[in-house]
Amino acid sequence: MTEHDTLRGQLIEDETLITVDELCRHCTVRVEEVIIYVQEGILDPSDDVAVPEKADSWQFHISSVRRVHTAVHLQRDLGVNLAGAALALELLDRIAELEKA
Repeated sequence: MTEHDTLRGQLIEDETLITVDELCRHCTVRVEEVIIYVQEGILDPSDDVAVPEKADSWQFHISSVRRVHTAVHLQRDLGVNLAGAALALELLDRIAELEKA
């Protein structure tokens, strides 16, 4: 990078919503996997309509990208089952809450 180059980006707020297709694209997962994550309580659609038949219209907070990446890492790389991944994410959330206090 030279002194004339600048970094450009967009500040993304936690309340930013993305579609299920965008979530799948960013996390390289299929919609079917997202449906399973919702059913297991790992993800929550922003409109609280967690009916699989409406998965195409689901939207998620941008923080869901990190959550899916963590779940995928726990499952694929560490061999943790889905229930274990859900528990680990719940505990990580709790730790984050305690650290804020």
